[in-house]
Amino acid sequence: MKKNIYLLILLISTAVFAQQKQVVTSIDTTKNKIGAEFKLTLKTDVDTLSKVVFPKLKSFGPLEVIHSYPIDTVKNGDRYELIKKYGLTQFDSGRYTIPSLKILINNKPFLSDSISVEVANVQVDTLKQKMYDIKDIVPVQDKMGDWWKYLLGLFLILGIGALVYWYIKKHQKKKIEEEVYKTPIEKATNLLNTLEKKELWQKGEVKAYYSELTDIARNYIEEAIEIPAMESTTSELIQGLRAASVKKKMTVSQETIENLERVLKQADLVKFAKSKPLDYEITEDRNKIQKAIVTLDSSIPVVVEAEEDILLNEVQRQKQIEIQLKKKRNRRIVLSVATVLFLLFATTTYFVATKGFNYVIDNVFGHPSKELLEGEWVKSTYGHPGVTIETPRVLKRIDLSKSLPKNGLALVKEMNSFAYGKVTDNFYLMVSTLKYKQDSTAVDLKKSLDVTLQTLESQGAQNMIVKQEDFETKEGITGIKGYGTFSRLSDLTKTSEKLYYEVLLFGQEGGLQQILIFHEEGDKYANEISDRVLSAVELNQASK
Repeated sequence: MKKNIYLLILLISTAVFAQQKQVVTSIDTTKNKIGAEFKLTLKTDVDTLSKVVFPKLKSFGPLEVIHSYPIDTVKNGDRYELIKKYGLTQFDSGRYTIPSLKILINNKPFLSDSISVEVANVQVDTLKQKMYDIKDIVPVQDKMGDWWKYLLGLFLILGIGALVYWYIKKHQKKKIEEEVYKTPIEKATNLLNTLEKKELWQKGEVKAYYSELTDIARNYIEEAIEIPAMESTTSELIQGLRAASVKKKMTVSQETIENLERVLKQADLVKFAKSKPLDYEITEDRNKIQKAIVTLDSSIPVVVEAEEDILLNEVQRQKQIEIQLKKKRNRRIVLSVATVLFLLFATTTYFVATKGFNYVIDNVFGHPSKELLEGEWVKSTYGHPGVTIETPRVLKRIDLSKSLPKNGLALVKEMNSFAYGKVTDNFYLMVSTLKYKQDSTAVDLKKSLDVTLQTLESQGAQNMIVKQEDFETKEGITGIKGYGTFSRLSDLTKTSEKLYYEVLLFGQEGGLQQILIFHEEGDKYANEISDRVLSAVELNQASK
């Protein structure tokens, strides 16, 4: 009898020990400071059909739960190792015990090990630590934000553009003013008329008026009579004019030369001695200059050229005009292109400095995911039981019957699948619904997730990291969410690429609804698309 009792006790203790070993308990440290985090880890090793529920408490005994980390799933053949971590803390010093926690595996309770921890007080040594006076109150400055930088950059670009525009206009105006006249007398006459329109001496600018007036006369003499008039003094100019009139046999009167000399000397007095002639004297000086120019031009002997020379000179003159016009046109083109390139460079530099290089690349050259995100989205219902989802593009019907195992396909009554893109693309979105032949068939979401992941592996996914958590829609329909990363060989570059995936699975009576989306890891626009799609999922109740 005693032997049987001992044997019974041994079997019970063995069963209890085996039961407790279903859960492995560990902690990163057993001694920490006040407020520091203890990281408690619970591990279970179960098959793919098991359902594990970890505790959801705000405190474990005397320690407060400050963070509940997502469940990590490590696949080992046909089994899963589920790892659940908790962040615990305590704000009073002392020794505490983390009690045994209840974990449900297939609705059977299993207990974790209890662990003793110590929370040490923070010692403050006022002798070793330097003490400082209390600082004065610092007034809070209003933060303007970064909007002023963009406004300043805009004004800078507009200012540069206005400056370039002003320079071009001024350059063009100067070119117009420097128009090539056919004869020196025509040029001098037009410049005299332009000078009168300025009304300089009427505005009190007598010195500027006489300066331009004498420059017109000197320039005409230099071009028409070919003597250095612009660099000569008044006496040197008159002496050179008398010598040129004799040499060129000009029929110019002595009175004309003397009138010209008087005006030039009057101009010297105005410019250097600050003389102020009367209004009628200014008018007379202007008339004398004009009369002297006309008289000198009429006194220059006319050389009659042969008809062939005239035609040759005209052809040469036309060629010179064409060459000058071509040069002007080329200069305008070069200046315009340089201006545009400078503005593009300044604008690009500004946006690179403020927004970043990737922002400029995405907006100038475009980004596939960005175009999807900013396009016109479509809201539609797919499959049966229906899945209402909002997507950047309309999903097209696809056939996934070949990807299901034969034994699984035999249980399916109806299957509808819709997708955007192909599984070989860097962005793929798929919605799939199933109805089983037996409506009472219980849908195992974890097993369905395992089938989905195996399908991805059969299509080239490698090094798959799997994480799992519960998911609930806005209507309160619960399901599971699988997410993580995997790598595969790119068909285009023949190199390994890493992608991020998310899978939502919902099981209703006789039906299964699934949403799968994956994209290139680190694609921020694709991340926004994924968040927008999955956050607005609506499900229709399954019907028989």
